[in-house]
Amino acid sequence: MLLVLAGCSSLQGAGDKGYVTSDGQVELIAAAERGEPIELSGKDLDGDELSLAQLRGEVAVINVWGAWCVDCRVEQDDLNAAARETQDVASFVGINIRDPSVEPARAYVRSYGVAYPSFYSPDGKALVPFTGTLTAYTVPATIVLDAEGRIAASILGRLPSRQTLVDVINDTALESEQK
Repeated sequence: MLLVLAGCSSLQGAGDKGYVTSDGQVELIAAAERGEPIELSGKDLDGDELSLAQLRGEVAVINVWGAWCVDCRVEQDDLNAAARETQDVASFVGINIRDPSVEPARAYVRSYGVAYPSFYSPDGKALVPFTGTLTAYTVPATIVLDAEGRIAASILGRLPSRQTLVDVINDTALESEQK
């Protein structure tokens, strides 16, 4: 069962670049309806190995971003605040896509004080495990994985608010505790 929590489903194009922006629609997926755990491993912005499997057992928040993305910049303060506020129940990881080199991505991380690691995926292939939820053209996007690594919620487009994300994270964490 897919439940729409907030937002609107209209999509707007992003010019001739082929990117699709959305308005921050939050979709929650009931535990019984969730698919298999997401498997993703690769290199971070420093070339070190990173894997979502390391985060099993707690809620994981995956944010898809690019240094070139205006909405990514706008939502970054809310992401940083949500990461600090939920640090006892969730880990955050980014997926940087479409940046031509790691330098713009590293500059973004420094400029916006991003404290969590990000996969570096200039070709967008890191999004393949999220097929059906994300496309290579949906940026920004935020996915919340449950403690088993399954997609529990998605927010396509800029976050509606820090509190919305915090509530989704806390609800997902509470669900895991009640098992």
